Amino acid sequence: MARSAGVIGFAAAPDLAVGVEQWQRWLRHERRASPHTIDAYVRDLAGFLAFLTGHLGGLPSLADLAALRRADFRAWLSARAGNGLESSSTARALSVLRGFFTFLARRGLVENAALSGIRAPRLPRSVPKALTGAEAFDALDSAAELSDESWIAKRDTAVLTLLYGCGLRIGEALALNRGDAPPATDRVTDLVITGKGNKQRTVPVLPVVAAAVADYLAACPFGGAPEDPLFFGARGRRLGPRQVQLQMERLRYLLGLPETATPHALRHSFATHLLASGGDLRAIQELLGHASLSTTQRYTHVDTARLLSVYDGAHPRARR
Repeated sequence: MARSAGVIGFAAAPDLAVGVEQWQRWLRHERRASPHTIDAYVRDLAGFLAFLTGHLGGLPSLADLAALRRADFRAWLSARAGNGLESSSTARALSVLRGFFTFLARRGLVENAALSGIRAPRLPRSVPKALTGAEAFDALDSAAELSDESWIAKRDTAVLTLLYGCGLRIGEALALNRGDAPPATDRVTDLVITGKGNKQRTVPVLPVVAAAVADYLAACPFGGAPEDPLFFGARGRRLGPRQVQLQMERLRYLLGLPETATPHALRHSFATHLLASGGDLRAIQELLGHASLSTTQRYTHVDTARLLSVYDGAHPRARR
């Protein structure tokens, strides 16, 4: 097994090992990927190269990569399926592989069109599901680990804390301006949110949520005026939803969360955890900005027995 600086554990011939080192440097310095993201990518690529070592009967080289056929890639997919790996994991690994081959092609190291003809495994269609309380806390606690830049780490923590702590849609959170930021106090404060159809609602903001936002604002190098965006991207523009979705993808990989753990799932979790703790369904409807109570009921993931107990304790007829 070839070993060189930055590629410990890779089964690769020397020329390919150099290409892997270049790829890792590119991820780190040009793509500015976090260490956790790079580690995840490296694991996927290392698994593929380890498969090739057995499949080809020796350490793979750049020439070997260029000579791979569709049948070789399909054999890799078949081996993953035979090892019981989930289709979502394989789809992610295939995405990493495509990115690596694209990197090599742009530098004139490897040309191979066979990979473009390989389809990713079909993933089951699912709606966002609520995280457990432990999963939600782990996601918020680990968000800062995804970036080496302190202010971006604080921003990611603030965004996810706001989504889970207030039950906001991602678009609602990212549409907020600096002047909308909740004050950092030891009391619950109010935040006015403009939702679908330009309907406004008031949501309570816990001190821990306001503190996360204030911590981010104190470190943010951009803005300062009330009309400036509350959340900025790395280039000084309003943060977009795709950046938040990518961070949740990285958290899923880092923490082993289900594929349904998305930014929107934090909103589901907010509603579900409130209802499971005895929250009033009508009040939760108001907090979420739902026009219909039935929408709120479908939105939460609490078993029927829990819902019946809420109605049984609240309906006047039940007390007769």
